[in-house]
Amino acid sequence: MRLAVDARFTRTDHHDGISRYGASLIEAVSGHADVLMLISDERQLALLPDLPWVKINSPLSPAELFVAFRINRLRADAVFCPMQTMGSWGRKYPLILTLHDLIYYSNPTPPSFLPLPVRALWRLYHLSYRPQRLLLNRADVVATISDTTSGLMRRHRLTKRPVRMVANAPQDGAAPRDPETGADATLLYMGSFMPYKNVETIIRGMEHLPDFTLHLLSRISDARRAELEALIPAGAHVRFHNGVTDEEYDALLRRTTALVTLSKAEGYGLPVIEAMAAGTPVVASDIPIFREVSGGAALLVDPDDPAAFAGAVRQLGEPGRWQKASDAGVQRAADYSWGASAAQLMEAAGEAVRLFPGRRRRR
Repeated sequence: MRLAVDARFTRTDHHDGISRYGASLIEAVSGHADVLMLISDERQLALLPDLPWVKINSPLSPAELFVAFRINRLRADAVFCPMQTMGSWGRKYPLILTLHDLIYYSNPTPPSFLPLPVRALWRLYHLSYRPQRLLLNRADVVATISDTTSGLMRRHRLTKRPVRMVANAPQDGAAPRDPETGADATLLYMGSFMPYKNVETIIRGMEHLPDFTLHLLSRISDARRAELEALIPAGAHVRFHNGVTDEEYDALLRRTTALVTLSKAEGYGLPVIEAMAAGTPVVASDIPIFREVSGGAALLVDPDDPAAFAGAVRQLGEPGRWQKASDAGVQRAADYSWGASAAQLMEAAGEAVRLFPGRRRRR
């Protein structure tokens, strides 16, 4: 199968969640199909596998309305987009669109990196489910990354199309950490600092953990950093890294006591599964997606209770508790792999080909 994959959501400097999902899936599925990557900036190639590519318009460009006419000429058997916003008017190919989560319906603040006009449209878009339904129903098959999101899609009747799992996964080939090396008195947070991520409760919880240092790893604006710094309890140790490399992240992850996240909404929570694959325990908010992804391996707490968060961290100091959480995480992470996700994508692509209204005409 000749599969065109939309790689235009790949970052140019470092991966975010969508960027890593797309790049990892492209590499894995290339062993099953003749993959053609669609990019919008040649700098994206630094974070993508060495595969054939075609440069087209940015997904944020007005030209996106007509992108299908360009893709038609590529003669792909199917097209996969890791987002749901790809233009499709006039398409002559089977199409799979992806919905990761419904976070922005309850948390309407758009990502800050988007241009101002796009942020305004973003807010309008999330005032109703109707625009989402219109987008998803343009596809032949809709992909999602978790049973939690799939259930929400059914509840809100977001699409008439088949919904299929193409799951997220930890990076391949990472061996679990050596428990004999012990753990530093540190905690790691990897993720954005948007309000729904609820980093505030983690920082407040550090009042009860004066012997631990909290490392906030992701890039952060000066204004947001000032807001969070004002919440740091007296005597607590909190360090802002403002971005780390993959190598630095891996090194910190293999020495820390736990990865922590008290997010109130997620589509998957990739840092959670990455930490478990490395043998690092996880303390997370008790919400449906973390129950699903962790499969009972994480320590789950009320996301509004700083003391409960600190108490879960303290539990890891009990005899044998850290090792038990580490072993359970490694076992759970093994249930996810990019190879399995690639097989899921190929199944979805085959179904899209069968369902595509123009299939007979193409033959």
